[in-house]
Amino acid sequence: MEERPENLKGSMYFDNAATSFPKPETVYTEVDRFLRTSAANPGRSGHGMAVEAERVVVRTRARLARLIGAPRPDNVVFTLNATHALNQALKGWLRPGDTVVTTALEHNSVARPLRSLERAGVRLIRVPCPQGKFDLETFLEAIRPGVRLVAMTHASNVTGEILPVEAVGASCRERGVRLLVDAAQTAGAHPLHVREMGIDLLALPGHKGLFGPPGTGALYVAEGLELAPLWEGGTGSRSESDAQPETTPDRFESGTQNTAGLAGLGAGLAWIEETGLAAIRQREENRVAHLWEGLSQLTAVRLLGPPPGAERAAVVSFTLEGWEPTDVAAVLDQSFEIQCRPGLHCSPWAHESLGTLPGGTIRLSPGYFNTEDEVEAVIRAVEALGAS
Repeated sequence: MEERPENLKGSMYFDNAATSFPKPETVYTEVDRFLRTSAANPGRSGHGMAVEAERVVVRTRARLARLIGAPRPDNVVFTLNATHALNQALKGWLRPGDTVVTTALEHNSVARPLRSLERAGVRLIRVPCPQGKFDLETFLEAIRPGVRLVAMTHASNVTGEILPVEAVGASCRERGVRLLVDAAQTAGAHPLHVREMGIDLLALPGHKGLFGPPGTGALYVAEGLELAPLWEGGTGSRSESDAQPETTPDRFESGTQNTAGLAGLGAGLAWIEETGLAAIRQREENRVAHLWEGLSQLTAVRLLGPPPGAERAAVVSFTLEGWEPTDVAAVLDQSFEIQCRPGLHCSPWAHESLGTLPGGTIRLSPGYFNTEDEVEAVIRAVEALGAS
């Protein structure tokens, strides 16, 4: 079991749904090693450093493909983050006159590009989620003839509810509709198998559950799916032509990549392989259950989302009677050294569904490296605020 670094013992980080922290020690050492020994441009030269940089990129791509069950590593396109991946998927696939179905739980990384596409002539169907709960039957009813894409989150970043992607994927496959999934809150702790789940496009952040550095992410693109790239340029391949390569991943990876970040992402993926998804998920579920049980005993606290025992991500959102969420987070940080995230979490649709506009909620998102003592400290701190 890997423990938190000694210098972090007094600081309790519960904002892993935004970015995981700390990372496994091997992530830090691999980024440092890469920058010192291999930080050349992959695919652009034949010298030793460039070749080693290319090897790092290839290894990381293969590890990520293995994690999500992609048929080939080349189905995995590296991006700057999940937002970049989602924009590439949505704007690369949808055209004026197309229809897209989505949920009322989406993050702004889906909502905003969809609104932009709607203004450009794409028809948007947003299926309501009353009280913030996804209803499969209602959602499937919205996937009617003429729908070209279904775009949905795998888990709400506000409530932690995991949506039945596999059931939606099976329905989409029957109807010939492509499925885009945002796995920002599940990648690295929950099983993702793109073919078994019927996923055609999968957006992944590198900096959350995959334990990579910021500035890393990926988009899985199914075989035979023709996306238009968001930008064109040098790829290190087909340099004799001024036309963008047609093959994946080069078609979508113009310009110098964040190779140091991908080295760190590769180390994070290797750590996940060694530790095991089941062990990571179990640790997170234990922390969520502890948080929920403790907070549920506090009369001033209102918890939102599914309780422990339901399939859910490691997110616990709540409100505290008599307090604004931003004030709670500020006091937790300044007086108790507990870092969490208040507000709308870039998901106004979800908060509209929950009835928590305009202030939002306080969100605690434990990770693998949080301890039981830290969870207990959070409960006692919230209790103190509720009593004040």
